[in-house]
Amino acid sequence: MGAEEARKTDYSGCMQNRELSWLMFNERVLEEANFPSNPPLERLKFISIFSSNLDEFYRVRVGTLVDYMLYAPDYRDTKTGMTAKQQLDEVYARTLPLCSLKDIYFDAVTEDLFRRGVRHLKMRDLDKGERMRPEQHFTQEILPFLSPQIIDNHHPFPHIDNKRLHVAVRLEHKGKGVIGLIAMPTALDRCYFPERGGGYLLLEDIVCHYSHLAFEPYAVRERTVMAVTRSADIDTEDDATSNELVDYRQFMQKLIRKRRRLAPVRLELQNSVDGDFMGFLCARLNLKEKQVFVSSAPLDLSYCFRLEDTLEPGLGRPLARPAHVPVARRLRPAKAGGLLKAVQKKDVLFSFPFDSMSPFLEAVRIAAEDPAVISIQITLYRIGSQSKLAESLIRAADNGKEVTVIMELRARFDEENNIEWSQRLDEAGCRVIYGLSGYKVHSKICLITRKESGRLQRVTQIGTGNYNEKTVRQYTDLSLMTADRRFGEDAAAFFNNLLLGRHGEDYTHLWVAPNCFKSRFLQCLEQERRKAEGGLAGRVVLKCNAFTDGDIIRSLIEASQCGVRISMIVRGSCCLIPRVPGLTDNISIISIVGRFLEHSRIFCFGTGADRKVFISSADLMTRNTGRRVEIACPVLDPDLRDRICEMLETMLEDNTKAWELFPDGRYVLRRPAREAAVDSQEIFIEQARALAAASAADGERSAIQVSFPRAAARRFGRALAWLRSWGG
Repeated sequence: MGAEEARKTDYSGCMQNRELSWLMFNERVLEEANFPSNPPLERLKFISIFSSNLDEFYRVRVGTLVDYMLYAPDYRDTKTGMTAKQQLDEVYARTLPLCSLKDIYFDAVTEDLFRRGVRHLKMRDLDKGERMRPEQHFTQEILPFLSPQIIDNHHPFPHIDNKRLHVAVRLEHKGKGVIGLIAMPTALDRCYFPERGGGYLLLEDIVCHYSHLAFEPYAVRERTVMAVTRSADIDTEDDATSNELVDYRQFMQKLIRKRRRLAPVRLELQNSVDGDFMGFLCARLNLKEKQVFVSSAPLDLSYCFRLEDTLEPGLGRPLARPAHVPVARRLRPAKAGGLLKAVQKKDVLFSFPFDSMSPFLEAVRIAAEDPAVISIQITLYRIGSQSKLAESLIRAADNGKEVTVIMELRARFDEENNIEWSQRLDEAGCRVIYGLSGYKVHSKICLITRKESGRLQRVTQIGTGNYNEKTVRQYTDLSLMTADRRFGEDAAAFFNNLLLGRHGEDYTHLWVAPNCFKSRFLQCLEQERRKAEGGLAGRVVLKCNAFTDGDIIRSLIEASQCGVRISMIVRGSCCLIPRVPGLTDNISIISIVGRFLEHSRIFCFGTGADRKVFISSADLMTRNTGRRVEIACPVLDPDLRDRICEMLETMLEDNTKAWELFPDGRYVLRRPAREAAVDSQEIFIEQARALAAASAADGERSAIQVSFPRAAARRFGRALAWLRSWGG
């Protein structure tokens, strides 16, 4: 079957809607809160992650669908043919049971914590004596910060910021009924500890309970905590290029202010209110009743990430999993120059968060001070508000290096942080540009150029994740560093193209979207398809965060029909359904949800010595392959290629945290039967610790004493051989 014929074939029977698939992913995140093997504070954190995920989904995806429904009535989903309204109705319907499940799991975790001495107190559960301290705290420490407001002809309904908690009350005075609002003060801590031990009250619960004191002489007839979710669907290109003199940084600042005023797409209430009260809120916010969701759990669960630190010493630790400390390995040669010297001898691969980012950060710091370094060039999509990397770039500019930073100001919800860093880098003398018009620069690449003894030396780093020193401890990613001249030449051409306002036509080794990424990906798929047609084994293993690109979906279906065996690890949205007879029989798909967010993108084609392995910044989504500047990089070192393939095989064998996608669209959690339990992330943690022990001891004996699950034991020897190949 040719490519053109494949595009005409109806494959709707093995496709599903992106938004509904994402909701299933978030349900898998929520299910981590129901794992008894997870400590209770970890389970509470998963509920918080589920909630914040859902917040962003409503802001971005639901906000976009609302706009489609209003302004693009002919729009239909390309996978299922659903209209925007049909998708929204289905999203609202599926959100309801998820919110109910969240409440059930929250109550269960709260009960578990209560048994262990951490009591989430409710005002209604306290007797008169126990309420004395909270009431005193309210009148003396909280009330002075409140600005209660009634809503009537002279007091219009105020703007409510996205997700800012408010107490809404129905008031009555001398037969007159009005609505009152109190915004939660941001200057106060959310958690209040009224007594020694682990008991705590939330700020909004205290304010809600004592709201009558803020509205005297009105009588409070009904009260609730509420939060509004606003659309974040802003067009970052609109009018940006219509005026050549416009300052793009100022333009983005203006758009961020505009986003704060976008229309509400959801109203959350912490308890039910009567129909008139809800009707009033919906009318003022221009929402329908199906966009209102009632939850008994707190509407903002982010406090749980600080709860462990605020508990009494010794009380919190048994309730949470011991923190994983990324391993910083020794490198050869372990003397002056460190990583920059080591990579001259052999390519180096880091696997985060199991490995530490510190060797890379140290390499950039050394480069900033090295008289032989001419330039440092880097793309930045998301970095932390505190960044050693950015400080090293500033130091390099201070030392006279040519520092070029491609700073993407359109990284959603990180725009303000990126704007601030772009200003600091610019003022320090770095050359800062803001990507390309019409294309987000999502690539993760850094090029360090040295000139020594009259010869240019280039060290290129290419990764699957951001240069964020905080999230690198929470996300799984791969980072390759190489002194290979061919990669350095491609990287130099890449930065030159961006400086000239273009994304380049082609590169020798790198796949760069939007030009040659998809075409080369499809060529590799085609090669495996031809192998299968010729009676040879065709094999493809893909790992990504989301899979929605229609052209790649159709090519995979075609390859499956020809006998290519395809295994996929897709964390989130996946529009392809596997194991559909006659279409996707040879495709299997799993999703891994564990203690770390699976974020690496890996593409593996073929088997044995002819196997091709790529790491990439791009997910297999149309936005990544066609509307972003992305990079995929081949892994040429045989040892590193084998290591990545071993990691993929370990993940494919995961039977503890892996959810398998079935032909009916359901995800089913794998459970070990007679075979040993395989938790891929825990295996990688143990391997990293053992390899570090071997490295520290300058030998292997100490590492071999580490006990591994049986399924992982055979991999450790290979991982140790890989360690010997480049350092330790």
